[in-house]
Amino acid sequence: MTPRRHWRHAIAAAAAVLCPSVAAPAGPDWQELGPAPVLNGQFTGRVAAIACSLIDPDLIFVGGADGGVWRSTDGGATWQALTDQMPSSAIGALAIDPSDDRVIYAGTGEANFANHSRYGLGVMKSTDRGDSWTLLARETFAGRCISRIAISPAHPNTLYAGVTRAGGFPAMAAAKGHPQAEGPLGVFRSDDGGVTWTRLPGLPDLCATDVAIDPQNPGVIYAAVGHIFGSPDNGIYRSGDGGWTWTKLSGGLPAGTYGRISVCVAPSNPDRLYALITEPADAAGGDAQRLAAVRSDDAGATWSLIVTPAGLQASYGWYLSVVSVHPQNADTVFIGGLNLLRSVDGGTTLRKVTPPHVDLHVVTWDAAGRVLAGDDGGVHRSADLGLSWEALNDGLGLTQMYAGLSIHPADPHVVFAGLQDNGTVRRSDPTRQWEQVYGGDGGWTQVNPAAPQTVYVEFQGTRNVFRSLDGGETFKAASSGIDGTDRNCFLPPYLIDPADPNRMYFATHRVYRSGNGGQSWTAASGDLTNGAGAIRALAIAPSNPQTLYAATNDGNVLVSFDEGSTFTRVSSANPGWPRVTRELCADPLEEFTIYVAGAVFGQPHVRRSRDAGQTWETLDGDLPDVPVNVIAVDRRGAVPTIYAGSDAGVYRSVDDGDSWHLYGPGPGAGGSGRLPNAPVVDIRLDLRLERMVVATQGRGAWSARIAIPGDMNGDGAVNGFDIDPLVLAMTDPEAFAANYPDVDPSLAGDLNGDGKLEFFDVDRFVALLGG
Repeated sequence: MTPRRHWRHAIAAAAAVLCPSVAAPAGPDWQELGPAPVLNGQFTGRVAAIACSLIDPDLIFVGGADGGVWRSTDGGATWQALTDQMPSSAIGALAIDPSDDRVIYAGTGEANFANHSRYGLGVMKSTDRGDSWTLLARETFAGRCISRIAISPAHPNTLYAGVTRAGGFPAMAAAKGHPQAEGPLGVFRSDDGGVTWTRLPGLPDLCATDVAIDPQNPGVIYAAVGHIFGSPDNGIYRSGDGGWTWTKLSGGLPAGTYGRISVCVAPSNPDRLYALITEPADAAGGDAQRLAAVRSDDAGATWSLIVTPAGLQASYGWYLSVVSVHPQNADTVFIGGLNLLRSVDGGTTLRKVTPPHVDLHVVTWDAAGRVLAGDDGGVHRSADLGLSWEALNDGLGLTQMYAGLSIHPADPHVVFAGLQDNGTVRRSDPTRQWEQVYGGDGGWTQVNPAAPQTVYVEFQGTRNVFRSLDGGETFKAASSGIDGTDRNCFLPPYLIDPADPNRMYFATHRVYRSGNGGQSWTAASGDLTNGAGAIRALAIAPSNPQTLYAATNDGNVLVSFDEGSTFTRVSSANPGWPRVTRELCADPLEEFTIYVAGAVFGQPHVRRSRDAGQTWETLDGDLPDVPVNVIAVDRRGAVPTIYAGSDAGVYRSVDDGDSWHLYGPGPGAGGSGRLPNAPVVDIRLDLRLERMVVATQGRGAWSARIAIPGDMNGDGAVNGFDIDPLVLAMTDPEAFAANYPDVDPSLAGDLNGDGKLEFFDVDRFVALLGG
């Protein structure tokens, strides 16, 4: 060991032979865990857009709801992610230039209006079939969503885009407070291939939920204006001059106030139109049933009713709305919502032809005349007009995870997670193929750390929590004593006490406690909300499990010191997502230290209290203004290592929040092993295996190595014994690797948090050693 009186000299000598530009490789690499796909069902996450080449039936582009753009060149047998490092992974629209299938446009922001239909950041364009991309019109469209991009068949540089608000209940929850979220809506036109855009006059400043072009007379444009909460200005509009003037169509359309609308033009007979009109949604997202499906044979001058089942769109047609007509046969039309209907006689008769997964968002056609559907389970294709379907989801990693991911205490392969509309899934081996173990919208999960065969899962609702004693093979209800009329955040959070696995907590608008592993529950607290909300996050202080923290979806942060019996409100200005989160992180060593993530633009993103919420400090430092959804803290070093899972990757601070850097190669960096630029909604630190596992809202689960900053010899401590290894890593990286094969110098030696081992880390190491 270098004697303490000489360590400064040794480090200085090492520093003297380096210049600031000499650095170890950036690290660590991220590993994709999946699912891609969920095996029993061959499902992946929600697909919001599909575009197929008009000449090559094997060339398909897919837009994940929050998973970016993907390409298949072999008809869906294999897939390649194309936009993982672009600024937005939320996709609402895809369009291929009909005259050149090398040119493709992707409208960001998913225009399906759900709480997870996130804001966009403009239009992405590729001129080489997706190999490279340019972001356009960020200043014009950021904060909102693109519902449709339509390209003029006569003038391929002329584009039309339907623009909507981001989704959510309350309205625009998925905009997350973006500063441009309330910008202009309607139909926009570009005449220079998407570089600049003009909002077309004559349409109301409301969501344009669809756009269609007459393929034989591209000056004729149809716009569906469909503010989902209803407006007398909603309706189908027609322009005969490329969008500069508009007429609202009415002849034969149903009376009443409309919600979301979808419209399409038959390519083989452009006088034939079809549309699906939805009832307005109420403030909570209910009541949006199918109002009417309609047909026109005279370019929208008059309309006739198509008789469809009342439950076609369930009660949430704001989310489920699609019409598509066969390219060569104007009488063959698909009308979709919860289920998919097909007519081959212009709507006179209908047949149910729903793909293997419900909830339809897009129906389109490939160059071979096959129909493709995008739904909450991915991509499905039919060669016989919907009589049979095949899944095209192998390798398509688009799952939208909720907070509540769980890892096994001993087996590194076992991970449980809840997925949007694809149940609770389990990973059991090193592949990206997971298995569904429970249905519905999968939510929070828990694995008993003392008896990992005991697993808890849930689906949406207040009393829908279940326990397995065989590792997830079978489940029984574990909700006795929970009042089913309690309010919930769609997927209630619940926790296992780390000191006593039989003690559990479950959150509705109040906290329940169980002393027998969830077999029965008793209400421990009163209502923690302002009277109408629900608890969306819970955290137990590991150093004293009697201390419990809670956050509600109406802005409260509270603390209890008596196992949840009584709570004190310590913050009432904590905006965020209405559904379940892991925004609270109790410090592993200090029971009164709590971290709170801020998932809204323009608000503090990382806050900390050292006195159980009496006072707060903001640790944002140089963190960009981007929503932070989850915080995790590693206390093994001299200074807490703080990880912040954001809408733009994972950031790490090793200097108590003064500075932040993307963890690993990260979005925008070169090399492989980068984390996709999808929202990170959960982080689990696995200290035994020196790794973190994260859940994303659109690209599944990923893992990366972690280390104690300054622990250069890998003994779990930071002290004088780390000086010689630090000097060796800075002067002879090959010798360091030979002597310390289990230590990643770019992690352990990266003391200023910039992802590299270099000259500037010296001062931080001196500070850690008390110099």
